[in-house]
Amino acid sequence: MDNTLLVLAAGMGSRYGGLKQMDGLGPSGETILDYSVFDAIRSGFTRVVFVIRRDFEDEFRVRVGSKFESRIGVDYVFQQLSDLPEGFTIPAGRERPWGTGHAVWAARHAIDTPFLAINADDFYGYGAISTVADFLSTTEENTSLPGFCLAGYRLDATLSEHGTVSRGVCRADASNQLVAVREQTRIAKTPQGICDESDGAIFVGTERVSMNCWGFTPKVFGLLDSLLIGFLESHGNEEKSEFYIPAAVTAMIDSGGARVRVLPVESNWFGVTYKEDRPIVVDALATLILSGDYPSPLK
Repeated sequence: MDNTLLVLAAGMGSRYGGLKQMDGLGPSGETILDYSVFDAIRSGFTRVVFVIRRDFEDEFRVRVGSKFESRIGVDYVFQQLSDLPEGFTIPAGRERPWGTGHAVWAARHAIDTPFLAINADDFYGYGAISTVADFLSTTEENTSLPGFCLAGYRLDATLSEHGTVSRGVCRADASNQLVAVREQTRIAKTPQGICDESDGAIFVGTERVSMNCWGFTPKVFGLLDSLLIGFLESHGNEEKSEFYIPAAVTAMIDSGGARVRVLPVESNWFGVTYKEDRPIVVDALATLILSGDYPSPLK
């Protein structure tokens, strides 16, 4: 079965300071998403679709997309404020993107196969990407209840030493079926342990969290369409409201519209939330190359 990799690369890293999706962190100037596409290719994906913005399209095509055109099908879609369901328009003063759920929805006309949706600025590891690929290759698209999945990372393996992070903490049942994803917005390591500074929630560290590594089938687009309409009706006039994947998936589960399996993964995850995270990521990639997990340069 053909599978597609959907890379959400339209966002600017405001805390990091610039287009971190294009920042060379590998020893030969590889970006984090170069490694994700490399892992997708060796996991059997046959196509990658990048969700980007039109204002950096030319640079992105040259610096990123062109690297893969000889090895995998490459396409682009654009996340635009004006891309909305029929009957909706951009509210006055709105400049902020509509969120990750909207970014996935933006690819509705470009994808007709099972697909893995990931962030451009997170390193997920071969283990996670291949695990989702295996799930997608066995899921039944023509069942009445769509079956999706997410790669669940340990919370304590996804924190930054340089500030708070936002994480979607998963609640699953005994069979690893997702019940809900709760967005915790200011998680940090403290002398008292791991906690969320916004609401005081305390964590052990072994909790599984979503890092936006989702396995979907095309049925998700119809579900997102109706949920996006509801979001816009309730929050569309707010200047900073966003339509996030975890909230949308939780709503699908609550309504009985989909089932989602949490796939526990132990792969290395790291990202560049803050500029101070950059040398840590550079060192981590160098270690993976020395251990033989990746060639240098990527081929």
